[in-house]
Amino acid sequence: MSAITGIYHLNEEPLNLQQCRKLMTGLQRYPADSIQIWHSDKVFLGCHAQWITPESVGEELPFYDFERQCTITADAIIDNREDLFQMLQIKPMNQKGMTDSELILLSYYKWKEDAPKFLVGDFAFVIWDEKRQKMFGARDFSGSRTLYYHQSNQKFAFCTTIDPLLSLTFIEKKLNEQWLAEYLAISGMIDAVDSLITPYKNIYQIPPSHSMTIEKNKLTLKRYSYLTQGKRLKLKSNEEYIEAFQSVFQEAVTSRLRTYRNVGAQLSGGLDSGAVVGFAVKKLQRENNKLHTYSYIPPEDFEDFTPKYLLADERPFIKSTVNHVGGITDHYCDFKGKDSYSEIDDFLDIMEMPYKFFENSFWLKGMFEKAKENDIGVLLNGDRGNFSISWGFPLEYYSLLLKRLKWVCLYQELDQYRKNVGGSRRRQMQTIARIGFPVIDRVFPEGVPYKIPSLINPCFAEKTSVYEKFKDHGIDQTGWYSNSDMFKERKKHFEDVFQWNAGSTLSSKLSLRYKLWKRDPTNDIRVIRFCLSLPENQYVQNGVDRALVRNATVNYLPDKVRLNQRYRGVQGADWVHRMLPKWGGFIEEIEQLSTDKKALEFLDGHAIKKALVKIKEGARAEFATNPEYKFLMRSLIVHRFLRKFN
Repeated sequence: MSAITGIYHLNEEPLNLQQCRKLMTGLQRYPADSIQIWHSDKVFLGCHAQWITPESVGEELPFYDFERQCTITADAIIDNREDLFQMLQIKPMNQKGMTDSELILLSYYKWKEDAPKFLVGDFAFVIWDEKRQKMFGARDFSGSRTLYYHQSNQKFAFCTTIDPLLSLTFIEKKLNEQWLAEYLAISGMIDAVDSLITPYKNIYQIPPSHSMTIEKNKLTLKRYSYLTQGKRLKLKSNEEYIEAFQSVFQEAVTSRLRTYRNVGAQLSGGLDSGAVVGFAVKKLQRENNKLHTYSYIPPEDFEDFTPKYLLADERPFIKSTVNHVGGITDHYCDFKGKDSYSEIDDFLDIMEMPYKFFENSFWLKGMFEKAKENDIGVLLNGDRGNFSISWGFPLEYYSLLLKRLKWVCLYQELDQYRKNVGGSRRRQMQTIARIGFPVIDRVFPEGVPYKIPSLINPCFAEKTSVYEKFKDHGIDQTGWYSNSDMFKERKKHFEDVFQWNAGSTLSSKLSLRYKLWKRDPTNDIRVIRFCLSLPENQYVQNGVDRALVRNATVNYLPDKVRLNQRYRGVQGADWVHRMLPKWGGFIEEIEQLSTDKKALEFLDGHAIKKALVKIKEGARAEFATNPEYKFLMRSLIVHRFLRKFN
């Protein structure tokens, strides 16, 4: 893993090495095992390397190939090494010590600009091809590694992070109002629908699934990867589907265990992280290695106010997994004294932009800190599981059966589902009908949907035409697709690259700060393609939701976890409880925000003042789910960020 950077002078002007040093100096805030540079008359490449894999130890990066006159700098771990060895016809004697950056370079020689299509893993890289006078780079399909750039008629500069670019004298630090408008207008977790732009006017990012080419002073971006629902996989039995999934998933997990340091995993009481841990331990135990797990728990004085089907403290399920799987050193982290409010400035420093996941910020960062103490090189997680391995919404599936008039199958499924989770069959049928036929909701609306108020000043929204842009992408204010069912939403989720950016930015920058790599087997492109090929009845069957992962983890997970359909973990429910000692300062800062004319050009001042009345009534832990509380925290985070431009 590395932070990479570089400058390319497009107008034949010689390099200014002082500018190159500024880029490298800007990366010194991150730990490094090796710092190396390479330059010619007009191209500079740098690497601030963190060694994760055995092959990366002592790696020369940037690497210059004298024979072909190509230089690469890369931030990458490639997972399909064995496949590439075969396709590139690399002799066995040369395979063991070959670095991932060399594999990328050899792939470029064979497939040129199509090379990223053949790479599986987390990567961002840039290659200078001196013979062809071409610069080529790419970011992996989900943007697991960040790569920002600035382009003018004279210069092109790139970097893993934003701040070093802002140190260059030819880049003006200026707020990108279009990015901010999209961020403020979306109440969901997406940051912006334009995956090219950033919060800074003159700095862009290579979008996920894209490559970039600079040739004859022209920069071209090209999408090289499309995750679409292709041909359905048709096997003879459930057992064959399970066996096929286990094979694909085990390969994805095993390839992410490649580190010369310890392996860790974030572990909740649920299926996704549990499946990752179960499959990882199976491999690690063969090598007599332990897996460290890190689980978030609320502080001792927190009283769980959530409904009985939600669990703020998942320890009973987590420990059940740990005991069943074995080979685990488990860590339970309550992060006493930590809270979302106190972490704002540090998280803005990490992210280099506003963020919306404040409820979980302190423990997400805290787990990296704990993992670093245990010399973890790879920290596994199952973040993408909801859309891949554990997809399966029963009521949505039953609505399909209803629309297809499969009454017998629907009755049998619904009867089994009711036995598993309880509830009224009549009530469930009403819900299924509303899902299957949205016109019912439009004619006979039921209840008020929960949503966080939009942060954006209506005048600013009109000025930037942000809502019209959302319509072009087919999404509504929440960031979800409007007038669509869950099956179409899942399909669009993988087709639209803007879905990946916020979460990938967090993973990449936390990894860089703590010198360990967060890796998600549920986000492996091979796993996703396999899951998209499955018929829907593999995800919901016999009244069981998320049936694929439940069926595939027999013997991997305890039945208490594997068959649980009644309880769901909820992290971050204690964020208000943790802030209680700081509540006075929180109110005071919101009051200052409510009169800040510059900030209120962008933020909805009327909504802020309305919500301010609510929080002055007195803080209560059970208000953690209150939309106005969340609205104010998000507004405050943006306000702190905007101060950087004063």
